[in-house]
Amino acid sequence: MFERIPEQIRRLAIVFVIVIGGTVVLRYFVLPPSLFETRLHRESTIQREVAKQVKFAGTTVCGGCHEDTATVKRKGFHKNLSCESCHGPAAMHTEDPMTVKPFAPRKRKFCPLCHEYDPSRPTGFPQINVTIHNPLKPCITCHNPHHPEPPTVPRECSACHAGIARTKAVSHHALIACTTCHRASRKHKVSPRRVKPTKPDTREFCGKCHREGSKRKDAPKIDLSTHGERYLCWECHYPHMPGVA
Repeated sequence: MFERIPEQIRRLAIVFVIVIGGTVVLRYFVLPPSLFETRLHRESTIQREVAKQVKFAGTTVCGGCHEDTATVKRKGFHKNLSCESCHGPAAMHTEDPMTVKPFAPRKRKFCPLCHEYDPSRPTGFPQINVTIHNPLKPCITCHNPHHPEPPTVPRECSACHAGIARTKAVSHHALIACTTCHRASRKHKVSPRRVKPTKPDTREFCGKCHREGSKRKDAPKIDLSTHGERYLCWECHYPHMPGVA
């Protein structure tokens, strides 16, 4: 019966037997148990980590001595940021505070690691163009790093919305001010992620320029009663580049 099986199948079966047999031999007779024992892995990992020198003290320990600074920080935009994110490992400083001083970022290049404009960052996250935003000056010249509320609110939307500004600058809406379509309170400029600006919520808003019979002669016209059915205009058209649908 074995001879009736095609030769290719027999060869494949022999390969499988060799592979499985070799695996069993390696698993139970050659390789050390520590390679497979979860308990041994856990114990060796704990021993390795415990042997490492403790470098970080933790924000709670920092607040024990720097209570005034910790109080300010708890109310500011950096309240969820660990002290050692900016000041570096501070365990040795807590053991000998008079001799070992923590790192204090003073140069301009430090803060832009988080706050330089990057389109991948969340909308509303404070970002700047480091080339034109107070050139060459250290950030702490104007901002208290533990409560970095801007001393004056941004005068231009592009200060935070650089990506949108670049897109709008080459669109048909380039000459339309942001405040034509949006209303943003001062609180939005200080707390952009908590206080949102308004945006058009009716079809009639865009229709002021784009409906048939509008006084804006240079704007494309549509029949507002049929075009786009019941959808808001910005649900199909990107308002900062309205030619892209």
